[in-house]
Amino acid sequence: MKANVENLAEMRSRRGGGEPAPGSARKLQQSHDELSEILARKLPAEAEPQDEQAASAAEAAPAEAPPPAKGFFSRTITALREGQQRMANRGFSSITRRIVLLNLAGLVALVSGILYLSNYRANLVDARIQSLLTQGEIIAGAIAASATADMHAITIDPQRLLELQQGQSYGPGEDILAPYDFPINPERVAPLLRRLISPTDTRARIYDRDGTLLLDSSTLYSRGDILRFDLPAPLAQRPGFFQRQWNSIYKRVLRGELPLYKELGPGNGKGYEEVVSALSGVKSSMVRTNDRGEVIVSVAVPVQRFRAIHGALLLSTQGGEIDSAVESERLLILGVFGMAALVMVVLSVLLAGTIGGPVRRLASAAERVRRRTRSRVEIPDFTSRSDEIGHLSGAIRDMTDALYSRIEAIESFAADVAHELKNPLTSLRSAVETLPLVKTTESRDRLLAVIQHDVRRLDRLISDISDASRLDAEMQRQEAAPVDLEKLLTAVVKIANEVPRDDGVRILLSFTRAAGAPESYVVPGHDSRLGQVIDNLIANARSFSPPGGTVRVNCRRLKTQAEIIVDDDGPGIRPDALERIFERFYTDRPEQGFGQNSGLGLSISRQIVEGHGGRIWAENRYGRASAGGTREVQGARFVACLPAI
Repeated sequence: MKANVENLAEMRSRRGGGEPAPGSARKLQQSHDELSEILARKLPAEAEPQDEQAASAAEAAPAEAPPPAKGFFSRTITALREGQQRMANRGFSSITRRIVLLNLAGLVALVSGILYLSNYRANLVDARIQSLLTQGEIIAGAIAASATADMHAITIDPQRLLELQQGQSYGPGEDILAPYDFPINPERVAPLLRRLISPTDTRARIYDRDGTLLLDSSTLYSRGDILRFDLPAPLAQRPGFFQRQWNSIYKRVLRGELPLYKELGPGNGKGYEEVVSALSGVKSSMVRTNDRGEVIVSVAVPVQRFRAIHGALLLSTQGGEIDSAVESERLLILGVFGMAALVMVVLSVLLAGTIGGPVRRLASAAERVRRRTRSRVEIPDFTSRSDEIGHLSGAIRDMTDALYSRIEAIESFAADVAHELKNPLTSLRSAVETLPLVKTTESRDRLLAVIQHDVRRLDRLISDISDASRLDAEMQRQEAAPVDLEKLLTAVVKIANEVPRDDGVRILLSFTRAAGAPESYVVPGHDSRLGQVIDNLIANARSFSPPGGTVRVNCRRLKTQAEIIVDDDGPGIRPDALERIFERFYTDRPEQGFGQNSGLGLSISRQIVEGHGGRIWAENRYGRASAGGTREVQGARFVACLPAI
């Protein structure tokens, strides 16, 4: 508190271009001493009850009842929030999670599309069908050549011919034609089929012309083989809901709509479409799935000799043979996906670190700026990066510098305003307090004149201060529009010449153009504010011109700029005051009485010109050098340079 009072005293005592009044400084020092004594007496008295309350609260804290136990839902929510906070503290910010999830989502979509649209399974099925067709043709040809009876030869038993009596005849009877009811002999075909099928993992079945099963390779065993049957588990449970849904999705999405395979056993083989086609002499194939969702490929080939069809050979894969190859290929894809996902996560975290880290540092610095307006906070500099982070850092740094400059300007402006208002108020107060004590009419009239002068000065100060305080806001709210300086200067100069004044000063206006410059005198800006600048410059030059003198206003067009030059025939400007005259409340008029000007006209003019992207300065006009080498000052010159269209 003491430091703030000292700062307030300093701020109130500052003055643009001058020293504080002795009476005001003494009053501020007395106020500061009195306030310090009051704070010194009051603060210890207030600290003791707070300490007693803190001690009593600390003693009473252990006696409090423990908080009630939270429910499961509350504990879960709390744990999730704590986990999220820990992840954020460790660098897994929201932007990091989003980048990782979005990159992984794209990779998952790609892998899912590969798994769903991959032709590996279809190509594998087609290759297996061609392999089974070739294998079936070879086996069917071997069966037809070695295990089919000759239907075009009749075997005659010589012993029966010797036993015939006279008049008897001998021909093929039922016992002779019985062996030809089954053109494929299972006993002769079985060894051949076993030798051809054993090296492969294929199931072979032979059907006769009526579709009756003759042989099944799954039931062919050699001598000494051990019979093995896979029985269901005694405690097998029905798949759960999620398992059934997964099986359904797996069968429909990954395998498509395939017909269900049914085991007919020794029944009629015509229940298989491919067997029916083979018995008609056409090779055929089918792809089905069993009740476990495993793919089964079957091929039927006719067994024929000399175009005579004696049966059909059905070759089929074991359940899971195709699926195991597809699963291996998909596992390989998933493995590659896992490695790619790991690399993508690492790269995403690194990428997010280059984005989230600087953004967090900038946000933290902006938060410190919001909390600490007294001291300047340094914004991290990432302008060396040629990306959006670098642009953002530069923009925030520029904005912060502008903010601090505006804060400092406001503080300085408030101090100057307080000081400038305090002087006439002090004078006015002294005059009012002295007025009842005067005894002569002359003294009373002099005090009344002082009071009127101070009131006019206060009115002028308040008007100029109000205008200066609204200037930035008005220029920010209004959109810039093309302003024709030729018309604006003509109107302002005409009004200045028509207003009657006692000084007799005339204002002359001229327009010139540089070589190669455009003919127009148009600049972007606000016509009312630019008119205020011209009026301030003309009024300032007129106030320094001798009676009956001349103020010359020239508008000069350059290639990309327009200059407004105002010359007077006054005493000029001291070299050390060429910049100070643009400061707030600064006046340098020794020949005029104190308080005749507020000292804000040139300051407002510079503020307006700089708000339009231009600049304004003052200089002296010199004549020719004399014999001693010195040059006489002939007057002052003010130049306002604005960007032109």
